Amino acid sequence: MKIKKLKSIGFNITVFLLPFLFMVIVNETIALKKKEKGYRVNTIEAINSNKADAKQCTWICHNNTLYCKKHHTKWLKTSFPYTDPIYFGTIRLLMATGNYGAANILLYVVFFPLTIGVLIIWNRHLTIKIATLKKHKNGNN
Repeated sequence: MKIKKLKSIGFNITVFLLPFLFMVIVNETIALKKKEKGYRVNTIEAINSNKADAKQCTWICHNNTLYCKKHHTKWLKTSFPYTDPIYFGTIRLLMATGNYGAANILLYVVFFPLTIGVLIIWNRHLTIKIATLKKHKNGNN
């Protein structure tokens, strides 16, 4: 029984760590391939520059969403009436906190991966519970 419990704890820890590890791997892989100097805010340097580039998203897209929508969206244009209120509402909400950067990190780097991890663990728990109930029901027939 102890080994089964340890495996479950190991799975849960892995589920929590994988999204964060994935983010680090993706960001560091991209950072290694960059050729130009990144956009700098105070002492923090981003991976991408702030130059307008119609071929790829840069920080200009973060700072000027309309530029990005004009040059980098092809299939989603018909969805803008539905997605824009959510997108711009989220930005207004993050800005309303008084510290957009910290709120952005808390929401997208901490809260969302944590929520996804909890939902995966909960799903696994329910799946095991259902399988156990089915096994118990079939064993009694």
